[in-house]
Amino acid sequence: MAQNDPALLADASLVEEDRELNRSDSVQWLSANVQQPGRRVEPYVGPRTTAYINDLVSRGIAPDFARAWRVALGIGWRRWLEECVAHCADPDLLVGVLDVSAKSLVQYALDSVAALREAGLTPAMGNADAEGIALIQLIASGAPMPEHLAEGRLRYRMARWHVGIVLWIDDPQQTDALNEAISAVRSAAGGRSALVARASATSQWIWLSGEAVPDLHHVEKALAASDDVRVAVGRPGRGLEGFRSSHQDALAAQALVIRLGADRRLTAYADVELIDALTKDRVRAHRFVINTLGLLADADTALRQALLTYVQCGFNTTRAAANLYAHRNTVERRVSRANDLSAVKVEDNPTHVAAALLLLDLAPDIVATTTS
Repeated sequence: MAQNDPALLADASLVEEDRELNRSDSVQWLSANVQQPGRRVEPYVGPRTTAYINDLVSRGIAPDFARAWRVALGIGWRRWLEECVAHCADPDLLVGVLDVSAKSLVQYALDSVAALREAGLTPAMGNADAEGIALIQLIASGAPMPEHLAEGRLRYRMARWHVGIVLWIDDPQQTDALNEAISAVRSAAGGRSALVARASATSQWIWLSGEAVPDLHHVEKALAASDDVRVAVGRPGRGLEGFRSSHQDALAAQALVIRLGADRRLTAYADVELIDALTKDRVRAHRFVINTLGLLADADTALRQALLTYVQCGFNTTRAAANLYAHRNTVERRVSRANDLSAVKVEDNPTHVAAALLLLDLAPDIVATTTS
């Protein structure tokens, strides 16, 4: 609906929701045509779609339904054409199928645009969070904003340290878990000030602030109890700029986790900033890992973990052994074996080796990526 809007692309939860709704539209049309080929398919604009439109409007994004459907129609028709050609050897039957399905798909697109426009006539202006989200979006985009104005509108002090957090769920049916996680963060934050904003149907934004840098130990412990909620944390920052930068960090960490399909529950951007830069292009990230680690990329996970911990502990075997809960001699053997397998030796370029190991730890399937 708003594929190229920067405000949409900056939020991985909204991007995922956009993709999921596109998939639902495709399934709706395909299912109907399996049952009754060529019939006029009634578009379904349910609560989830309406909530998504409201989320877009609350960010100041004006959905362009017609343009979005033109793009979707082009992609969808090409895939449908490929499938039909691959599975239909009879030319006359193929022409008939394509003729009937083309009329049905085009009509479905026209009906969907009309239905979405009708749903968009009652946008998020009734949402109590809409004004706050719009203001936050302005701050996050770098728009000039007097600090006192932001404080007054958001009822949240800016002249202090902030940590931005993004909480999200993969399944919209898990909203109870998301709400419980929000309550847990508020409780664990103690006396610190907290600002919570509904970002979308599947995500929430939180800021914790204080005169000193907020200690997230209790927050992380509280969030660890939830298996359904995922968390991304930005680096601390002070003042309005810190509020903005920490939030952007958290969004970048969330986008990284979703982009790589990582199963991590809690990700701090400070830990993965280099990996974020390396994985903007997945094929190049694959090449970097293979070129750096060589045979180690496919070796036992214990070997890679030993070498990574050894580097992270400043090449101190005793500290690495303590962190791995392993005997010092065991760690030494694993580190030596891992270094033998690695294409780039850790003593020659520890930064590259550590980065490749971190990337592989975060996204184990990156080695399966090919240039095709």
